[in-house]
Amino acid sequence: MTIFSRLIRSCGRLATVVVLTMLCTTSLYAQEPRRADADFELGKATEILANIMREIETQFVDKVSAEKLLKNATMGMLLATDPYLEYISEEDMVAFEMMTTGKYGGVGSLIRKKGDYVIFAQPYKGSPADEAGIKIGDKIIAIDGKDMKGAPVETISSNLKGDPESDVSVVVERNMNGEQDTITLRRRRIAIPSVPYSGMLRDGVGYICHNDFIDGSYDEMRRSVEALMAEGELRGLVLDYRSNGGGVMQEAVDIMSLFVPRGERVVSVMGRDSSSLQHYTTTHAPLLDTIPIVVLVSGSSASASEILAGAMQDLDRAVIMGGRTYGKGLVQGTRHVGYNSYLKLTTAKYYIPSGRCIQARDYSSLASDGSVGQVPDSLISEYRTRSGRKVFDGGGIVPDVKHEPEYVSRFALTLYTMGYMEDWADGYMRRHADESVDVRTFTISDEEYDNFCRFIESKDVPYESETRRAIAALRKAAENDRYDETLASSIDALEQMIKDDKMSNMEVYRNEIITTLNYQIMLRYAYQEGAMENALQSDEMVDSAVELILNRPEYERILREQDLPMH
Repeated sequence: MTIFSRLIRSCGRLATVVVLTMLCTTSLYAQEPRRADADFELGKATEILANIMREIETQFVDKVSAEKLLKNATMGMLLATDPYLEYISEEDMVAFEMMTTGKYGGVGSLIRKKGDYVIFAQPYKGSPADEAGIKIGDKIIAIDGKDMKGAPVETISSNLKGDPESDVSVVVERNMNGEQDTITLRRRRIAIPSVPYSGMLRDGVGYICHNDFIDGSYDEMRRSVEALMAEGELRGLVLDYRSNGGGVMQEAVDIMSLFVPRGERVVSVMGRDSSSLQHYTTTHAPLLDTIPIVVLVSGSSASASEILAGAMQDLDRAVIMGGRTYGKGLVQGTRHVGYNSYLKLTTAKYYIPSGRCIQARDYSSLASDGSVGQVPDSLISEYRTRSGRKVFDGGGIVPDVKHEPEYVSRFALTLYTMGYMEDWADGYMRRHADESVDVRTFTISDEEYDNFCRFIESKDVPYESETRRAIAALRKAAENDRYDETLASSIDALEQMIKDDKMSNMEVYRNEIITTLNYQIMLRYAYQEGAMENALQSDEMVDSAVELILNRPEYERILREQDLPMH
């Protein structure tokens, strides 16, 4: 008997009402006007939904799982809200815990598919996999005696994970010499670092890259700041939140404590009405409350990273540099809905110190096609920072200093996603296994790049430039408009001018290809920290941030008087 059938037979109609009404909290009920009418409508809808599910489960021509019906019905309900609501079943809880805490029981390595097997793609420094001598590219042949040829990544991942202090036996084929070894790994509680790299740049300016806001992020950030302070006089700090998708809001508040006085309001949260308003303030004594700070952001900086960047901007504590952030001003919490299942539910919006909400999309009014509109200019309001600078709500954090992201060609991205760069880096390591490198200054030689070009020459690279696509579209449009005979020769001439064949592109995009190859090689020599340290040497936005910090008059002018545009 299914869970759903037992529920219906044991409790009847009243139980179905109770199950779905648990999706709403008591506080929301208290705030809803004309509660009795709303309760009746909810009860009616719940009863109809339960009856439909029962009829399908018992009468449909083919057998249908009640669990499947529940998941699909839930997904349908969530589509009427916003993209952040999520039904988390019992079997999904492990992945959800890893996402929110950054911790899991396992051997500590990224993995990826390569041919018929899965390989270790990046063992974490100090993890069981790393301590056992596993290297990038080592192939997973068998786990606990089971052949893993053809197994999907998900299966391999599930087999490698398990309770901390339990053992797993892995047969690996070494990437360096092709030999097979059987290794027993003792699983541990793996904590994915929230701060993958921090260090000194130049002239007393420090740098911290912060990837996400998970449990313990504040502690990692504090240790990073203390380590930089221990290296000598710290004249400024670059905080890198580019591509940080956010996470736990309280961690953002605590991290702000490192840079502003205790008791400073960082963010306020409010649900359906003002009675739910809550303020979150810093509670720790600051470590660096006076030195100049530049916060780097991008279009994929969202949620908690926007709280931190926005609060820094509103309090005139840091200059924000980069691209306009994503614009997620919604707060989610989890609600238990029975049988070890949960609902991740949007419960409120957050407001940074100036009073603005930076939510960019209005999910309360979905269009008939499911699309979501941006907040129109007519509804965008003006606010002021602590020193009186003009800022706006309605769509992310507009940086004080705009810096266009570095262009990454689709050609270089294709080489990477096809695995060609990683494969060549493996070969490079076999040729240079005994060499040592200077992490900061390393780059491949011209001879090695020529070697990579020869490696690619025999590979299939499914790439077509945007220019060639545009010309193909132009040719088609000319045919449709009956201009094909008139324009044919001109279009042919344009097409002949384009040099986007594979080997020509190897030269056009040489610099960014070399940068990516350097990163892959540094991963193999010096883990993620070394790869990031090497990449920083050619990061134009980081260079601009350092220059601004060292130009104290310009830095202070921005924080004192520079208004922000609406867009």
